[in-house]
Amino acid sequence: MTAKNAFYAQSGGVTSVINASACGVIQTARQHSDKIANVYAGRNGIIGALTEDLIDTNQESDEDIAALLHTPSGAFGSCRYKLKSLEKNRREYERLIEVFKAHNIGYFFYNGGGDSADTCYKISQLSEKMGYPVQAIHIPKTVDNDLPITDNCPGFGSVAKYIAVSTQEASYDVRSMALTSTKVFVLEVMGRHAGWIAAAGGLADVDDIPVVILFPEIEFDQEKFLAKVDKNVKERGFCTIVVSEGAHWPDGRFLAEQGTRDAFGHAQLGGAAPVVANMIKDAFGYKFHWAVADYLQRAARHLASASDVEQAYALGKASVELALQGHNAIMPTIVRKSSSPYVWEIGEAALADVANVEKMMPAEFITEDGFSITDACREYLTPLIQGENYPPYGSNGLPNYVRLKNAAVEKRLAKFEL
Repeated sequence: MTAKNAFYAQSGGVTSVINASACGVIQTARQHSDKIANVYAGRNGIIGALTEDLIDTNQESDEDIAALLHTPSGAFGSCRYKLKSLEKNRREYERLIEVFKAHNIGYFFYNGGGDSADTCYKISQLSEKMGYPVQAIHIPKTVDNDLPITDNCPGFGSVAKYIAVSTQEASYDVRSMALTSTKVFVLEVMGRHAGWIAAAGGLADVDDIPVVILFPEIEFDQEKFLAKVDKNVKERGFCTIVVSEGAHWPDGRFLAEQGTRDAFGHAQLGGAAPVVANMIKDAFGYKFHWAVADYLQRAARHLASASDVEQAYALGKASVELALQGHNAIMPTIVRKSSSPYVWEIGEAALADVANVEKMMPAEFITEDGFSITDACREYLTPLIQGENYPPYGSNGLPNYVRLKNAAVEKRLAKFEL
């Protein structure tokens, strides 16, 4: 049987470990060159497939591919571009199959979150109907940790570590200044509908650090919140607040909503921290500082969780192995066997059960007052931030991250307009 080529693409917001998954895909495919001739990457995600802008990863050295393991962001470029249904936009699916045919692509590895799981599932179902079957495997990635079935998602553990450490360190700073200066620090974190990242801030609630968390899963009660903050300041001298960008009022309006939409039609968020900080200032007059973690939390490869890096690579590797075993329309998953000691293995989930499903924080992970995490949540989170996997540093004091050649594959088809 003639070896087919594989197509790999990165989707949505990138993470500090998504390239570790890419490394797992490419290195494993190279070990099976009799079955996978080459891995073509999509330049800027699925857009690279639609525009036939493919990257020839065979042009990259083994050393540079290995360096992806410690390099953050998306080495091949990502995008926020959601394919509509076949009925609404048949031409895009026909174009994908046309490109796959032209380049002898039989494997499709899509590395992303919920929206890319949906796209991957659609392609797996429709490619056969359109006369060119493609094995589609979704590789989980999302800092939001909101994909179902898998115990956790690559990218989340490192963000959780960054937020837990940042919350702890900033709280030490505030505590040292609280008598005569800042008494309140507010940190805004990512998490549209699920409060997993905000929950990580609760891990810093040790050594007499008072942390108040605002979860998307809990309707914001201004009176109750202000009373909690005031109590902490009066009794302990200061208070740290970790607010999810998805925190919302009882009527559903986000505290941070700007009135704009992103490429997926989601409300554009950002700005919950100043809203909360000024609310406290207006009520009590306390001096405050606020920060928005934004890209810093997901780009911080210098503080990646060792378990997160290991799992990201393992899922990339497993995706290729599962495809070679004949699997289609699935997502490799993390299955937790034990929390202490932390033991996990690779499982799999049908994409039909993953697409368009969000995993929220379970009620038993949030304290009764709605402002903190329970011991059960700590038991879940703690293994995910264990270990350090530092990148190599150069003589200039900065990490040595790799920049690939990203050589283009010669185009064979007519130009396609998005």
